[in-house]
Amino acid sequence: MPADLPLILVVEDEKPIRRFLRASLPKHDYRLVEAETGKQAMMMISSQPPDLIILDLGLPDMDGVEIIDQVRSWSQLPIIILSARDQEKDKVEALDRGADDYLTKPFSVGELLARLRVALRHRAKVALPDDAAEAGVYESEDLRVDLQDRLVTVEGQTVHLTPIEYRLLTTLITHAGKVLTHRFLLREVWGPGHVYEVHQLRVHMANLRRKIEADPARPRHILTEQGVGYRLGMT
Repeated sequence: MPADLPLILVVEDEKPIRRFLRASLPKHDYRLVEAETGKQAMMMISSQPPDLIILDLGLPDMDGVEIIDQVRSWSQLPIIILSARDQEKDKVEALDRGADDYLTKPFSVGELLARLRVALRHRAKVALPDDAAEAGVYESEDLRVDLQDRLVTVEGQTVHLTPIEYRLLTTLITHAGKVLTHRFLLREVWGPGHVYEVHQLRVHMANLRRKIEADPARPRHILTEQGVGYRLGMT
């Protein structure tokens, strides 16, 4: 396959899952390499860093969160968790430790491909040259946020946000495409003493959606990850 296609490292000890991904991803213009253990994965990441990691948490030699910790100590490489663990606490822990996204098994290839595209777009935005980053403008469909002038418009019309709503929106923009847990958003916007006030976060997020979404009941910009947190949709 062409060497310029995105390289995906699959860290997974279940052969049927690896076989399924090996058959599916190359059809959608992704190159694939595989690791069965955490140790093997770390060696491969160090010798040939991939563009994205699909990571199972239940590896035979270590827990997947250890790999997240090791990778995050030196890189912001996108990491998508693909795990049978479907408990909220497992998702929150992995995301708080630095994973970008989380899918539970069984999964659809369509949803996985969508998450791959979002994570790779986020990585591309982060890698923009400084002059582009300093432009300070976020645009997605009808939403435009001028970060320098603190101006938010929807379909060209100015939208007035409260300071909390604006901080929520800009935090989501800073991490566009990543799943942000309730705890992360509360810590970033309100401070470390408020990490358990999830109801307060939901109230402000609902108010923000009413101001920037055409249909708040079917949001396109601020997407809910049920029981875990929110992420900013990227077009």
